[in-house]
Amino acid sequence: ERQMCIRDRVIVDPSHGTGKRELVGDLARAAIACGADGLIIEVHESPDQSISDREQAICPEQLQGIIEDCKKIWELLN
Repeated sequence: ERQMCIRDRVIVDPSHGTGKRELVGDLARAAIACGADGLIIEVHESPDQSISDREQAICPEQLQGIIEDCKKIWELLN
C-alpha cells in the first residue's frame, strides 16, 4: 500500500531522445504535457561549435522559449 503513495519522478531528455535540435522543443513540450517532472536539455552558446552533441544542442534563447512554453503547459494541467 505504501507504494501507492510514492511516485517516482520522471525526467525526460529531449536532446538525447531525439538527437536533433529541431525536435527538442516539441519533445520537451510533449513530455511536460504527459506529466514529466523535469527536463534535461543540452544548451550551448554556439551549438554548431559545441565539441560534443552539436546536432542536438540548442542555444540559450531557444531554451528560454521552451521554458516559457512548458510553464504554460504545466500551469494548464496542474
